[in-house]
Amino acid sequence: MLELISEHACFGGMQRFYRHESREIGLPMRFSVFIPPAAEQGKVPALFYLAGLTCNEETFMTKAGAQRAAAEAGLMLIAPDTSPRGAGVDGETDSWDFGVGAGFYLDATEGEWAKHYRMESYIHELRELVTRELPVDAQRIGIFGHSMGGHGALTLALRRPDAFKSVSAFAPIAAPSQCPWGKKAFTGYLGQDQSAWAAHDASLLMAGMQTPFPAGILIDQGLGDKFLAEQLYPEAFEAACASAAQPLELRRHARYDHGYYFIATFMEDHIRFHAQRLATV
Repeated sequence: MLELISEHACFGGMQRFYRHESREIGLPMRFSVFIPPAAEQGKVPALFYLAGLTCNEETFMTKAGAQRAAAEAGLMLIAPDTSPRGAGVDGETDSWDFGVGAGFYLDATEGEWAKHYRMESYIHELRELVTRELPVDAQRIGIFGHSMGGHGALTLALRRPDAFKSVSAFAPIAAPSQCPWGKKAFTGYLGQDQSAWAAHDASLLMAGMQTPFPAGILIDQGLGDKFLAEQLYPEAFEAACASAAQPLELRRHARYDHGYYFIATFMEDHIRFHAQRLATV
């Protein structure tokens, strides 16, 4: 059951914030939804947005400037939180890049983390929940995200192309097995066995596939991003797409950094990208 926390009229539609008891997480979870005016006439396609490190279910809706374009395109926007809250795992608030606000959109298998840190399963639980409770066309759902959330969008889409019919990302952690953020998260959540990491690394997943998204994948990356060289590795994903015959538009932008000014600049392009592809499903 959904508990409505607040709602706000927005571009002819409605911005809502919800809470619910999560079966997969075992704790209350929050998410936000923008319902476009087209939903008054029936079910509409939906687009999941996965936010990055330290963010929550409010970040995207308040910073990205996505609602106007989504209203025009007739797309519902859904933004979950980035981790469980209140799990009580020892050390979960010790650092900003692991634990609370940093669930990495996977199901943990290590120690105490395995009980509540089940963000991959949660995203699919939320997908089922919104298609049941809100006017969402279950056959037309896309996914995108930023940084850690870009990693999540790419990996969840590649692992379940039946669930997500379009995918894009802003500055994703594209090869987490190679970077400090990914190594820390994967070791903590999945353990030392790096064979388990490969199932959650977009570049490694793509390298073993053949054209999983024929209509293409869109990635935007700022060249002024301070995390680009050490953490993001878009070139690894680009190479994997080439080997998999996967159409990829990887746009590199001078001066743009890792933040929401960058995201907001190119948000409309991503909304249109998904709207076009979901319209043909």
